[in-house]
Amino acid sequence: MEKSLKSKRKKCMIGTGAMCDPYLHIEEKLGLTRKCLELIDQYEYGIAIQTKSSRILRDMDLLVSINKKAKTVVQMTMTTYDESLCKILEPNVSTTEENVSGILEYCIEAGVKGIICFDMGVTLREGDREYFYQALDRHFPGLKGRYISTYGNSYNVSSPNNKKLMKLFHERCSKNGIISDVEACFRYLNEFPDRYEQLSLFDF
Repeated sequence: MEKSLKSKRKKCMIGTGAMCDPYLHIEEKLGLTRKCLELIDQYEYGIAIQTKSSRILRDMDLLVSINKKAKTVVQMTMTTYDESLCKILEPNVSTTEENVSGILEYCIEAGVKGIICFDMGVTLREGDREYFYQALDRHFPGLKGRYISTYGNSYNVSSPNNKKLMKLFHERCSKNGIISDVEACFRYLNEFPDRYEQLSLFDF
């Protein structure tokens, strides 16, 4: 990685976490993500990092340093507002107790630059779907059949209240100056300007 960073003529944003969380449990022992951040900081590149884990707080010193020299974008995926439900469906991720409105209020207070939200619901890949259904069988008997009947093998499983929740989401974002257009958010992720506002981007 260091050789690539040295040889690149133009600075840019470096993304991580799109396919695999960079803060899995093993990162506590290996420290590979931290080593990568140290190189990114040393050579003054930007970082866009996606994670569901609070382990990212360990590297806050490097993220702050990178942001001072270039640009840091942190994307935290919000699984659900219900902490007890989150522990059932995704027991190894960091949770939040706020509902959708509460999360938005927190983002407003934190000065978040933008929020990526395709819709309100879940996505079920092969493998993820089986795990999700097993959790439903254990904790909500009978619900799996309703999911299968309604959604089949769909990748996107939108909430029945999706339209109402998305309207709330976009209205609150617009009112508080938060980018909620997905394409605009992705443009922000890729920008490496000479001057920029040191703000965060959250994803849920």
